[in-house]
Amino acid sequence: MYGWLWRSLPGPLTVRVLTLVALTGTTAALLWFVVFPWIEPRLPLDPTLPDR
Repeated sequence: MYGWLWRSLPGPLTVRVLTLVALTGTTAALLWFVVFPWIEPRLPLDPTLPDR
């Protein structure tokens, strides 16, 4: 999959690296600020901890 992504990116090496850094940062931010807060109340992590 990573090989396919690398081959499908346009431009020279510098542009590819910058594009991958931007894609990685965007994906991490989306997970951190949207997906994880949405899924956290639905996960039974530790029922012995008191509610916040």
